[in-house]
Amino acid sequence: MPSLDASMLWTPAGWRADAGFDVADGRLGPARPPREAAGRWIVPGIPNLHSHAFQRAMAGLAERQTHPEDSFWTWRETMYRFAARMTPEAVHAVAAQLYAEMLEAGYTTVCEFHYLHHQPDGTPYDDPAAMSHALIEAARETGIRLTLLPVLYMTGGFDGRPLSERQRRFGHDVDGYLRLLERLRPRQDERLRLGCALHSLRAVPLEAMRAVLAALPPDLPVHIHIAEQIGEVQDCLALRNARPVEWLLANADVDARWTLVHATHLTEAEVQGIARAGATVAICPTTEANLGDGLFPLRAYLEAGGRWGIGSDSHVSVSPVEELRWLEYGQRLATRHRNIAVGVSSSVGETLLRGALAGGAAGSGQAVGALEPGACADWLQLDTDAATFAGVRAEDAVDRWLFAGNRPLVQEVHVAGERLVENGRHRAGERIAAVFERTMRQLLAE
Repeated sequence: MPSLDASMLWTPAGWRADAGFDVADGRLGPARPPREAAGRWIVPGIPNLHSHAFQRAMAGLAERQTHPEDSFWTWRETMYRFAARMTPEAVHAVAAQLYAEMLEAGYTTVCEFHYLHHQPDGTPYDDPAAMSHALIEAARETGIRLTLLPVLYMTGGFDGRPLSERQRRFGHDVDGYLRLLERLRPRQDERLRLGCALHSLRAVPLEAMRAVLAALPPDLPVHIHIAEQIGEVQDCLALRNARPVEWLLANADVDARWTLVHATHLTEAEVQGIARAGATVAICPTTEANLGDGLFPLRAYLEAGGRWGIGSDSHVSVSPVEELRWLEYGQRLATRHRNIAVGVSSSVGETLLRGALAGGAAGSGQAVGALEPGACADWLQLDTDAATFAGVRAEDAVDRWLFAGNRPLVQEVHVAGERLVENGRHRAGERIAAVFERTMRQLLAE
């Protein structure tokens, strides 16, 4: 029987000395004294709240200027061209590589915001869920826990224009979308949870949003891109006479099952509104920086008691350490002060870790983020033999992990009690990487 034994265990209240659990059916049993736990500093696995797996294949390939005022909108044209090359086989290969990298970095759950549904001309595959199945099989191959979020994408703008030629493979009507969810429902198991994603307010008309939400089970996670770019905010104001988050809060029953992705451009009233609703914000600092989107108002959101987590989104970085580090550093650059993300603890690292774990659990809809009886047995063992941790103490361990150097400090990773990463390497990493390399050569040759 697998077990968790820790000399130091991270809990919502901080480090706890000497803790142990047996594991049964992927869950932690009652707490007990540890067995042979010397030197094992254990942290819950980190949830990744926002992923577009296929974009891992284009990371680093959109860094040449195409327009003097390059922005998200010009980057999106490059992304569309790359998306047109993806097949179910390519998606599987790219997602498996990505998920193995996530596990090595310390992500143990991923929320896959999946909109690449059909063939490039919009024709469904013989199996309309072929692309979803490719992602599910990649998750199973690597062992990562998956919350699959098939995306409803219907219109090309707030004005209701039809999808463009390059967007057709993303599209569903409401009935087709609900059939897709129903087709995927039987695939759920201990490591797979199904949720719903509304691409954005510009892509889902009000009546369609209401019809889908009314048809969903009441506990299903709901994710949506929102207020990511200034242009989106301006269009929403012009056509709906309200800002995106303002409009959503007024027109949908936003609650704890909702995750608002990015929510970068907010008023104080919107900050307070999200926090009151109990929703989670998925912040993706490296992608938001890469695309020039802007900075989330973190300090105001923390003061409002808002819940949040992190995502790697376009995968220009696949590192929770970098996401959390740059979440804080962005605030420092904007305010010209230090140590912005503090709360219950005066430690920035501890505040960030607590937030990412709690928000990640809520946004993923899975029993992750805390190592306690009945929770998913997903954990990381930190490499406390690394020079970064020389003389480590409980009061500085998390800050050292997140803010000292760039050497990966995750030694082992377990999901559902199964060891997937040992000595920092995924157990199937070489085989998965070989398939990824062949796939990339094919994609780039087209």
